[in-house]
Parts: sequence; structure tokens; C-alpha cells
Amino acid sequence: MDEQWGFETKAIHSGQAPEPETGAVVVPIFQTSTYAQEALGRPRQGYEYSRTGNPTRKAYETCIAALEGGAWGLAFASGMAAINNCIYLLKPGDHVVCSDDVYGGTYRFFSKVAAEYGIRFDFVDLSQPGALEKALQPATRMVWVETPTNPMLRLTDLSAISKVTQARKVLLVVDNTFMSPYLQRPLSLGADLVVHSATKYLAGHADVVNGCMVGNDPTILDQMKFHQNAVGAIPGPFDCWLVMRGLKTLAVRMDRHCANAIALAKTLESHPGVARVHYPGLPSHPQHALAQQQMRGFGGMLSFEVRGGAAAAQAVLESVQLFLLAESLGGVESLIELPAIMTHASIPAERRAALGITDGLIRLSVGLESLEDLQADLTHALSEARQYA
Repeated sequence: MDEQWGFETKAIHSGQAPEPETGAVVVPIFQTSTYAQEALGRPRQGYEYSRTGNPTRKAYETCIAALEGGAWGLAFASGMAAINNCIYLLKPGDHVVCSDDVYGGTYRFFSKVAAEYGIRFDFVDLSQPGALEKALQPATRMVWVETPTNPMLRLTDLSAISKVTQARKVLLVVDNTFMSPYLQRPLSLGADLVVHSATKYLAGHADVVNGCMVGNDPTILDQMKFHQNAVGAIPGPFDCWLVMRGLKTLAVRMDRHCANAIALAKTLESHPGVARVHYPGLPSHPQHALAQQQMRGFGGMLSFEVRGGAAAAQAVLESVQLFLLAESLGGVESLIELPAIMTHASIPAERRAALGITDGLIRLSVGLESLEDLQADLTHALSEARQYA
């Protein structure tokens, strides 16, 4: 029945039937490390040890799989733990093509950690048609995509990319953190795996660190579940419960994030102190048509370049009152940051420059506050920076 449910219904009910013993309508927090067995070799409902499996975690994994349209889901202690688990699908000598404008933590892990174990990475602008075909090598085993990218909000045509990866029998992994399954469903567009930093929009309240992945292939599930258990980077039951609580309101939150973000993007685009706004929902975005095609909405993330460079950007960051100067994204509160020295500081300066991540580029995570208050806050901050323009 749940396959026929709408998104909002799945978010509230998939994997979350009333608890059978008491009828509790909210999945309990099974705060236990181990489980009493019925007899030797007969664990109750398959639960033996909470690193291997936990009922609260299982409910969360079932729900996120339903929302992404996948056959299975797995939860991890963080988004980076989920990314790390994906790399266990590779072996020394394998080659990965990765979006060049990728989250700084992903770039750091690939270039500084995974590369030390013999995995080779090329960072390529996958928003450009034909770029993937040129980057593929005989040893390519995985293509890693963020769309929209972080922080330049460039898009990759997932349907086009998946045709290439499927023809070459190369795994396509999509980090869907910026969009959430409410706005974009990569598996339906040909991806093999989807990963999330569930810390962000899935949980939505800036009170938990968590990650997850979703897929369809049972062979990949066997490998990923083995490593989930063997490595042990799993979340506790309370963290899983917090993400499930967030999933229940994901749809209504994303609608508001999108509405606030598009309005702010238009406000910024018309401001004389702003040189350029990066937001897929704007007709001026070079891939606006693709955004309309593969996304249900345009998301709550945007970036913009101020006139006056680093000094003007610093003035904006020091003048806002509602926007909190902080890393991360996807919570109910609006955040502002300077990628060049915060979220993307681990990317070498020359690569940042090539990507367009200048010292005057500001990234916003647009929250759920009153739109008029957010507009007034940014307008005031930009007026404080006009002396540098």
C-alpha cells in the first residue's frame, strides 16, 4: 500500500506503524546496546546487537528509502560516514570522476584520505555536456555528482549522465543533500546510489548529525550493510528518532524554504551592491530549464557575489542580525557564510579561484523566518557594505 502513498503520507507513515505492544503512534527510542535472545541462535526479530541493527534505526532507514523511491536505506553517524561507506565499493587502482564544485569535506576526504589508499580521483565540471565522456578511463568505476553544486549552484543533467554510466557499467552516486527527496529523486533519473547529510534538510532543526544512503541493487546493499556493521560508523537510536521527526515535516518545510529563497534571490538580483546571484530558480541561471525539468522546486540554498570583494563581503557578514554566521545548512534558521574561508577552506586557493569561489562570494541557507524580516536584514547589511562597492 505505501508504494501508492503520496510523499507526505510516506514521510509520516512508512516504517512507522504504531508500536504493537502499547499502540504508541511514534516509533519508540530503543536505547539499548544488546537484545535478549529467545534461545541459542534465535534472536528476536533478527536483533542481536545495536551496531548491527536497531528497531528505531530500521524505521528511519525504511522511511528514507520510501521517500527516495529506493528498495533499501542505511543510516550512518554523519554524511561523511555515508560517503566513506560508498568508497568501500572500490579497490586500489580504481578511478572516480567527481563533480569539481563539490562540498569541501567531500573533496578533502577524496583527495587526502581515499587517495592515500590507491583510489584515483579527477574533479570535472559535470555541468558541461560531454565532460564526463572525456574524463572516463578504463579504470573508472564510479561517478560522483552533486547537483546543484556547492556553493556555485551548477546543475548536472542526471538523465544524460546516467545513460553514460549505465552504458559503461559505472556506478553513479548522487549527493542529494541540497535538494532532499522532496525536490529531486536521483534514483528515478538513473542513479545507483543516493547519499545525504541528513544533518541538513532531512532532520531540519540543526540538532543532530546524521547521514544516510539509499539504493535498489541488493548486491550493493549486502556490501554496504556488511561495512556499516564492520566499520561501525552508525548513529544512535535517538539521532535516528530525531531525523524521523524531521522527515514528517520535510515537505512543508521545503515548500517554505523554496518560497523564501526565490524571493530573496530576486531581491538580491535587483540590488546594486550585488554583482551576481547563483540560484537555479532564477531565469538568469544558465541551467534554469534543466532545473525545471529534473527538480520539483529550486531549494533553499543560494550564493551571491557582492561588489567590493572581500571587504564588502565581510561587512555584510558582520552587519546581518537574523542570518546567523555559521556553517552547515538546511535548518529552520537562516545561515550565512563565506565559503572561501569556511566550508570550502580545505579546497586549494587556485582551485577555488577556478571554480569562482571568490572572497566576495557569500552563501545563504535560507530558513523559515518571515520573508519580510529576511529581506530587511540583507538589505540593511548590503547598505553597510556599499562603501566598498
